[in-house]
This record gives sequence, C-alpha cells and structure tokens, in this order.
Amino acid sequence: MAADLKAKAEFKSSSDSEIIDEKEHSSLKGRLDDQDEYENIKYPEPWKFEKFFIGGYSQGRMLKFKKPKAMYTAINLFAGVAIMFYGYDQGVMSQVNLNPHYQELMGIAPIEGNQRNVAALGGIVAVYYGGTLIGALVAGSLADRCGRIRAVVFGSLWALLGAVLQASAYNITWMCCARVIAGVGVGAIDCVIPVWSAEVSSHSARGAFLAIEFFMNIGGLALAYWIEFFAYLDPNQEMAWRTPLALQIIFILIIGLGINFFPESPRWLMKMGREDEARNVLKATRDSDVEYELRGIKKVVKYELETSGANHYAAMLWPKDKYSRQLRWRVFLAVWLQIMQELVGIGVITVYAVDLFQDAGFGLTLSKLLAGFNNISYMFSVIFAVITLDRYGRRSTMVWGAVGMALELLIAGILDKYAQIKGPNQRSFGAGVATMTFLYTATFGATWLTTPWLYPTEIFPLNVRAKGGAWSVVGWSIGNGIVTMITPFLFQAISYGTLLLLFGLNIFCLPFVILMYPETAGRSLEQMDTFFEHGGSYNVFKSSHQIRDQGIEDWRWTKKLHPEDHMEMEAGRRMSSAVRSPEEEEKDARQSWTKRPFYTFRRKGSNAGLM
Repeated sequence: MAADLKAKAEFKSSSDSEIIDEKEHSSLKGRLDDQDEYENIKYPEPWKFEKFFIGGYSQGRMLKFKKPKAMYTAINLFAGVAIMFYGYDQGVMSQVNLNPHYQELMGIAPIEGNQRNVAALGGIVAVYYGGTLIGALVAGSLADRCGRIRAVVFGSLWALLGAVLQASAYNITWMCCARVIAGVGVGAIDCVIPVWSAEVSSHSARGAFLAIEFFMNIGGLALAYWIEFFAYLDPNQEMAWRTPLALQIIFILIIGLGINFFPESPRWLMKMGREDEARNVLKATRDSDVEYELRGIKKVVKYELETSGANHYAAMLWPKDKYSRQLRWRVFLAVWLQIMQELVGIGVITVYAVDLFQDAGFGLTLSKLLAGFNNISYMFSVIFAVITLDRYGRRSTMVWGAVGMALELLIAGILDKYAQIKGPNQRSFGAGVATMTFLYTATFGATWLTTPWLYPTEIFPLNVRAKGGAWSVVGWSIGNGIVTMITPFLFQAISYGTLLLLFGLNIFCLPFVILMYPETAGRSLEQMDTFFEHGGSYNVFKSSHQIRDQGIEDWRWTKKLHPEDHMEMEAGRRMSSAVRSPEEEEKDARQSWTKRPFYTFRRKGSNAGLM
C-alpha cells in the first residue's frame, strides 16, 4: 500500500513537472515569437537632410539626476518655460499697439476714424498667425523626420530672428515681415513642446500638470502686460515698446539652448531603431521597470511603420482608405474646436482689453490697470480647469462654459451701451462692464482655455500625434488671425455691439459641441479608436446608436465614462441597453405630472452629458 502511494506520488510529481515544463516552454515560446516579431521591424533610414539642422539629442550631454522624479520635474519646468514664452509672445502686442511713437513710426497714426490705419493695426497683429500656421505644419513634419529636439531648435532660430527684427523695426513692412518670421518660430515650438513633454514624461497626474502648463501660459501673457505697463512710465516712449519685444530673446535662448540638454522622445528614438538610447531615456525618467513600456512603444512603432502611408498631411485631408477617413474626421474636430475657442471672444478681451475699458468710460491709466488685473484673475482661474475637466468631462465643461460666457457678454454689452453715455450713472455702468469682463475671462480660463489643447492629444492616434498637434495649431492660427484682424474695425464700427456679437457667437458654438464632439473623459486611446472606427456619422448621438447596434458595450459617447462603468464592462455587463431599463421606467412612473417635465429635461440632459 505504501509502495502504491509512493508510486502515485512520484507519478503525480512527474506529471506536474511535465505540465510546468510545458507551460514554461509555451510561455518562453510565446515571448520568443513576440521578440522575433518585433525584431523584424524594418526601421527607416535617417533623413538625408538631417545633418543640416543643428542641435539634437546626445546621451553624453543629457542632464543627469539621481532620481527619475527630479528629471521629470525638470522636464515639466522646462516645458512650462516654453509655454510661458508662447503666452508672452501672444500678449506682447497688446500695449505696443497703443504706443504713440510706435504708431507714428509704423505710419498708422491716427487710429481713430481712419479705416486704412485701423486695417493696418489689425494686420500687423494678424500676420503673426499666418507665420504660426506655417511653422506648425513644418515642425509637425520635421519632428517626425529628425526628432523633437531638432524641431524645437529649428523653431527657436526663427523665433530669435523674428524677435530681433521686431525690436529693431523702423517701418510697417519691416514689422510685418518680423511678425511672420516670429510666428513661424512660435508655431513650431508650440506644436512640438507639448508632444515632446508628453512622450518623455510619465504623466501620472495629468490634471495637475495641465493646470501648471496653462497657469504658466497665462502667466506669460500677464508678465508681458505688466512689463509693458511699467515700461510706459519711462519718458522714452521708443524704448517703452522696443524693450518688451527685445525681452523675448531671453525666453528663446533658454528654450533653444536648454532643450539640447534634455532627453529625446523615446518613441522617436525607437522609431529610428535606436533601442538602447530609448531604453536609457526611459531609465532616466521612470521609477519602475522600463522593459514593459519599451515593449509597448515597440508595438506602437511597428503599427506606425505599417500605416506610414497615412502619416502625411495630404493623406489626412484627402483620404484613400477607411483609416485615413477616420483621421480626416479627427483633423476637422481638432481644427474647428480651436477656431471656436477664438470665436467665443477671448482674443478680443486679452489683446484689446484697454480699448474695451476706455469705451466703458475709464481713463487710459485706469484702463491699463484694469486690463492688467484682469490678466492676473485670468491666470488663477485656470486652476479650476482641473476640477471642471476631470469631474464633469469635456463636453459639459465646454457647453456650460459657453452658456456662462454668453450671459456675461450679453450683460456686459447692455451695460456698455449706457456706460458710453455721460451722466451721473456712467461710472456705475462702467463698473458693471468691468465686473462682467473679469467674470468672462475667469469663466473662459476655467472651461474653454484648456479643452481645445487637451482634446487633440486624446483623439489622435500615437502614430500621427505630432501632425495632430500641428493641425491643432493651424486651427488656433486661423481663429486668432481672423479675430485680431477684424476686432479694431468692430470697436470703431459697432462699439458695444462687439460684445453682443460675441454673445451670439457663443450661442452659435453650442450646437457644434453638443452634436459633434464625443466625450473623451475617462476613456483610453484604444476606446477613442473604437468610436472613430465604428461610428459612421458626424452626429455623436447617431454614431452612439450605430455603435450600440454593433453590440459594443461602451456606446454612450455623449457621457463621461466613470470607474464604475469600467467595472461593469470588465464584469461582462452591458452599460446600457437599446431600450430603457425597468428601473428607469419605474422611476418615471413614480413622478407626478407637475415634476415630470423637469425630471425628463434633467434625464435628457444627463444622457447628453450636460448634467
């Protein structure tokens, strides 16, 4: 009996060992098969013109820190400086336009009542955005060809030349050329820096980083304003406008030189077949084991190289297959969202705030002070974006932000009409205009400022992320160029009516957000790919129903996906059914006829992602 038990034990042990060996062999074989699959990637040859672009990544030159967290902090601070420069450069012309010496030198004085000079004033500001459009498109392609760092250095050289020419301009032609050149540089930097920082850093706290990023952006705008304000206290009015323009050079030198001491994107390094360098960059910026992430990057790179035919601007606009048509849809959403961001009126308030306050009855000095404090209020309002974006989702944040801004602009426009009439109540009406203006910029900072920049990073696949960022800047350039060009005309032609026009434009943007933009909050990039692959309509409600009919669990793309929804899907339960649930029907039946309309409105608003 003992011998039989011993024999059975030995047989079981032998069988278990064989099973374990078989499992280990199978696992090992799977890993080797995967390894063979990724080892067979055909990497592209280095771009033949790469040697003509200065700068770039060097492992020996890269900053060294004892802890990856320190490197991560340094990367975010450097990206913040670059984004602050973008804000500074955008806001630097707000008071330059008001300088009498500048107006006379450019041949655009007097402004009041002269249509030619009004057009010239708006044109000098607007041509800058033509440059940013060109710079973004060039840098988006350049970043994929010769690396993110070289693309930033390329943009810095153009920005440096533009800053020098602006600070030394002596006529309108000179200044316009300088503005376009500077725009090319800023567009390139603004396109590449967000992509680079996202690919190099491990963003475990995306909301906090987003707040810091845009806090510094508006901080740059406020910094430019206050430097100009104190510069105007100098009796030398020529230096009052040349000095703020020249100070751009400090930012540019920090960006153009400093970027060369930071790591290159590990994704781009892997794409070029430089696996060891990509591994070293991940080790310098990650606390955990990097092999898993490295393997994920390899998988993405393999897919990117297989779909490289779609990674061109022409293919994204004129698609020849289903995948390219999905990209065109995403391009439209990104570009139009940026244009709408400008249509809601923020460019009018930030660039021409002094004119607005003067029209409301305030003196020049007090108008400048109000505009400066408005920029500070604007900067701190960005912190609330973390709450609105993460808690309420993108759609709800934009819709209710537009509703709030529309009401504030409507009230401001009505009050501004009476503030321009001299009398005992003029000051009170002017104070009301100022209050509504402060509330408007704060609302914009908490809602619409961040979303158009965050949205493209959530809807574009990784293999076209750089070019997706470029398209986003293109939309921003178009919107800014149009608004800054026509605003001087509007203030002279319809005065307070400008605010009422912006009220109408906020209402105009609402249907586009509600009907066309899927909710991205709480969803991964893979889930976003599911929407664009299976949704066949620009109407997000119709697309949601099409996705539902295909049996896909996550089909309500008007609503934010909550953690409990993920748990339901992981458990194999459908999040929603084609018909309403019995629980919902029972709840409806319990409502009295007096409460039913409000309840129905609230339920429909919730289904639309607005409540």
